[in-house]
Amino acid sequence: MHSNELFLKDVSGFLGGYYAAIALMNGIAAVILWQRKNQPGWAIIWTVFASFMMVLGSLALSGTESTVPALPEAARNLVNSLSGPVNYTVGTTVLLVAFFVYRKFFVQPMVAWTLFNVALLLMGLSMADQNFALIVMKADNVPIVGLVFLLAFFTWVATKQAVVNDERIARGEPPMEKVNDEKVLVWPDLVYTELICMIAVSAFLLAWAILLPAPLEEPASSVKTPNPSKAPWYFLGLQEMLVYFDPWYAGVVLPSLVIFGLMAMPYLDFNKKGNGYYSIAERKFAYLTWQFGFLELWITLIILGTFLRGPNWNFFGPFEYWTPYKVEVLNNVSLTQVFWTRFLDQPIPVAAAGSSALTQIGTILLREAPGLLLVGGYLVLLPPLMAVTIFRRYYAKMGFLRYMVMANLMLLMLSLPLKMVLRWTMNLSYIISIPELSLNF
Repeated sequence: MHSNELFLKDVSGFLGGYYAAIALMNGIAAVILWQRKNQPGWAIIWTVFASFMMVLGSLALSGTESTVPALPEAARNLVNSLSGPVNYTVGTTVLLVAFFVYRKFFVQPMVAWTLFNVALLLMGLSMADQNFALIVMKADNVPIVGLVFLLAFFTWVATKQAVVNDERIARGEPPMEKVNDEKVLVWPDLVYTELICMIAVSAFLLAWAILLPAPLEEPASSVKTPNPSKAPWYFLGLQEMLVYFDPWYAGVVLPSLVIFGLMAMPYLDFNKKGNGYYSIAERKFAYLTWQFGFLELWITLIILGTFLRGPNWNFFGPFEYWTPYKVEVLNNVSLTQVFWTRFLDQPIPVAAAGSSALTQIGTILLREAPGLLLVGGYLVLLPPLMAVTIFRRYYAKMGFLRYMVMANLMLLMLSLPLKMVLRWTMNLSYIISIPELSLNF
């Protein structure tokens, strides 16, 4: 018996229960839509879908390679061939923009429920692939899968509330938070709610601990290093940044700027609208900046590092085997090399042996002049230029100090995707490279 057949025998029970759970969920939804929502059309659709899930569950329980539902091999190979850091980042950015532009469509309950079921169906079909299942069903990664769905759900809830409020405000009505602003007593309302939540979460964690073995490994050994060696999931975004930046910047400066930016946000915000209630139309700039920084520059990097970065920190497709022998040749170059050797066709300036400290400093400044000018223009000249053009209204309302803090924080945040693009297109490792001072940027 082939290894894939043995794998399907092992996971057939799980897949059968998985599809049965989806069928039960949609059966309950159909009953609610029929009796309480008076939507018989949608009730029939989800009843049919629940029946389809039961059929898939029955086929999955057979445990044979020919009957277990799975994505076609051609589709899996296509996904693997299209996978890569560039396509992944561009694709997630396009999705983020689409969800923002067409948010009124995506917040509709039936649209969201359809997307949710499509995601569950695709995951079930994908888990019949051994390579995909070994990553997604790993005990360390199961909570991350759940967190992705939870994040999507609560983002949808907040967006739906914002869309409703924006429509009400456009009609001259108060937001929903102002309508339902009756006081709730801490005792007994809040305490009872917290008690019930505590009991429910405790029962869930107890069941989780019984059903899913703890991912305990052997004691650490200096002669056997895990490959890939990954940080905890909440630091995988930082670990991914190390691909594009020096450790001092990716591990110290950027996290510190994130914390500083969150602390400074209440003092930089001059927009009094949207306080105390959800709104997108009244806070588009703040909303887009936050969503891009949180979802695109943090969550997607965590997902990439968890599920798509394999041995030697190479990128692997979702259905690709994580072989430790995969080698990707990257001829990384610095901006100094590009400017002096490729553009000017001259050797990189080097100080003569035994030269004075002042001469060595001058040589370093000359050698790194392109990078220093580029970074200086980006951080020093660009904020005033934006102040008299696209951010003129913000500068007038914020003043010089608050505007400069906001502009530099935003530019430093944008340095991550810009550096990622330079790395993908030019294999550019550093814009400024001063190894004499262990300073690279």
